[in-house]
Amino acid sequence: MKYTTLGKTGLNVSVVGLGGIPIQRTDVEGTRKVIDACVECGVNYIDTARGYTVSEEYLGEVLEGRRDKFILATKTMARDYDGMKADIEKSLKNLRTNYIDLYQIHNIKTDAEFDTCFGENGAYKALLEAKAEGKIGHIGATAHGLEAFERLITEFEDKIETIMFPFNIVESQGLELMKKCTEKNIAFIAMKPMAGGNLEDGTLAMKYILNNPDCTIAIPGMGDAKEVYENCAAVDAGELNEEDKAACQKIISELGKNFCRRCGYCAPCPQGINIPSNFLFANYLRHYGLAEWAKGRYYSMEKTAKDCIKCGVCETRCPYELPIREMLVKVAEDMK
Repeated sequence: MKYTTLGKTGLNVSVVGLGGIPIQRTDVEGTRKVIDACVECGVNYIDTARGYTVSEEYLGEVLEGRRDKFILATKTMARDYDGMKADIEKSLKNLRTNYIDLYQIHNIKTDAEFDTCFGENGAYKALLEAKAEGKIGHIGATAHGLEAFERLITEFEDKIETIMFPFNIVESQGLELMKKCTEKNIAFIAMKPMAGGNLEDGTLAMKYILNNPDCTIAIPGMGDAKEVYENCAAVDAGELNEEDKAACQKIISELGKNFCRRCGYCAPCPQGINIPSNFLFANYLRHYGLAEWAKGRYYSMEKTAKDCIKCGVCETRCPYELPIREMLVKVAEDMK
């Protein structure tokens, strides 16, 4: 395993970390095997979230007695002071620890969310208090859209120490902003290394990410020990050769025809459908084996794929010329 410094936090982390979403599809003993494999491979960074149902609880149980071997990160969608304060306490209880190394504001996007979160009685105030009390060590944020990514590292660069954003072979929209992270010493954490399960060659996917000097750490979702071994093998795979580059280009060409990069340019939908979120939850259902979790979040949205009237406005805005209307029909069918 190779290690690096997590930006301004100063934490020494493995360049491959454990993404905790797939923990939901296993049980406590399965989680124990994943963590055993992490110890064996030298993985010392674990990322989970309040929204990943049982992930925090399972991890907390199997980390007892070896908490000091890991750097724990979690996150929440809470935006106000009370919500964040409550979620921090819940995470501490679930993870069976008295401190969390990195607590992240999860998937922030709208102006209203930014105003609330960083306002007088927002989530950020609760994070600062928890940090002063020693309950959390550092503060970070995650985003899915470029606009939010840019705001976080320009307007709020003095408030966050890490940023998590999608980065993989077919999602390179954040490359220029990643360079700015390096300049500002804000750690860049690559989420969705496997493009939501769409990339089949895990070694190539990880090799591609780890060869980018502006990526601090990648956190592939890993739900069994085999996935840990496969992803960690890429650490010593060396630089991308011409064959690798050709393979990446082939993947880009093929997936580019039907893969949503969540850039958000299709918005706003006249019907109020959050198009990227529909595709995201469908991917969790199809590729991660998380049907119940994915459907729960899908049906919690006010408008879903079934509400599409096929006006086509979204397709005129999509820079990748995706057949969005056809793709939404497929999502609606899968989510029945």
